[in-house]
Amino acid sequence: MAMEAISGRFIDKTAVVTGAGSGIGRATATRLAKEGARVIATHVSAERLKDLMDHSEGLDIVTVTGDVSAQATVDAVLDAAKGHVDALANVAGIMDGFLPPAEIDDATWQRVMDVNVTALMRMTRAVLPGMVRAGHGSIVNVASEAALRGSAAGAAYTTSKHAVIGFTKSTAFFYTPNGIRCNAVAPGGVATNIEAPFRSQFAGERLGPFMQVNVPPIASAEELAAAITWLLSDDSSNVSGAVLASDGGWAAI
Repeated sequence: MAMEAISGRFIDKTAVVTGAGSGIGRATATRLAKEGARVIATHVSAERLKDLMDHSEGLDIVTVTGDVSAQATVDAVLDAAKGHVDALANVAGIMDGFLPPAEIDDATWQRVMDVNVTALMRMTRAVLPGMVRAGHGSIVNVASEAALRGSAAGAAYTTSKHAVIGFTKSTAFFYTPNGIRCNAVAPGGVATNIEAPFRSQFAGERLGPFMQVNVPPIASAEELAAAITWLLSDDSSNVSGAVLASDGGWAAI
């Protein structure tokens, strides 16, 4: 489904997008740039960022290669933004092999938390002082259908995305009076490059029947980018602390 950019919504604004080399992040970075933003696009893969730039002629996009869970990458993004960010889309995320609680290993747990929660916190923490000084700003965190239920992923991913919603609501509570809005988008299945193999036979047996019955058709990354850019824009000026399910109706089941 083609989702048309809305011309001019982000003119003279600087936006940061994590996970911008593929999937939802790439679609969001591209759409923000088409709507007038100067976009700082960060991703762990230099190759994917190069491909983004190869397909972004005429758009104001600056790339920063690095692991978004590392403070050095966050610092590099802020340097590229020249100290001020109007809009932040925390999109970067990884899956967990659908591992259930009894099978989760420490390394998977820690890596999922680092990328899905700690990186999001650090990037948000970095942009907030400038937003507070300016008296405005908008942040959108990508949660998941797994933030709304226990039957959409493994234990680590489910826990991390529940944490994303908690962090979103906390940020909105503290900073909405300062003119800074913070919201979350909860996607269902989306056509992206994120790897999501089942690493547990038990998980497949337990989750499989629910997914076969409950999961709506897969969405496009552009559909999620449309929701994210709306929440980042002034069109949603009265929305803060919300969790927008963009999941084809999955949350209603």
